[in-house]
Amino acid sequence: MDVVYISTIAVTIMFVMIAGFQVLLSLGYPVGEFAMGGFYKVLPKKLRIVSAANAILLLFMGYVFLSHSKIINGYPFIPTTILIWIFTIFLGLNTVANLISQSKKEKLVMTPLSSIAFVLCLIIAAS
Repeated sequence: MDVVYISTIAVTIMFVMIAGFQVLLSLGYPVGEFAMGGFYKVLPKKLRIVSAANAILLLFMGYVFLSHSKIINGYPFIPTTILIWIFTIFLGLNTVANLISQSKKEKLVMTPLSSIAFVLCLIIAAS
């Protein structure tokens, strides 16, 4: 197994786990202190919709990385190279946002997760 394969599997697992977390947020579970600045323990309805959309986006991101790395057969018309760079840059910015969050819980939990995901995505994108 090569580094890209292992990185892709690892980051996809992370995306699925974070998508599960986003589903919990969208269903109104009291874990909002770990996301979106930590301003709400339970997200208001508008932000729950955002969390549901985030969950779908995270699953799509996992699919794109699996497809790009040829672990699954994807749709050939999806521009995976461009998308993985977009997602990688987004994760880099997300890491910075988590780092400067006012929520200690978000800093403690989400910053390491997003930074690890960023590094894994960077490895995949640069290959």
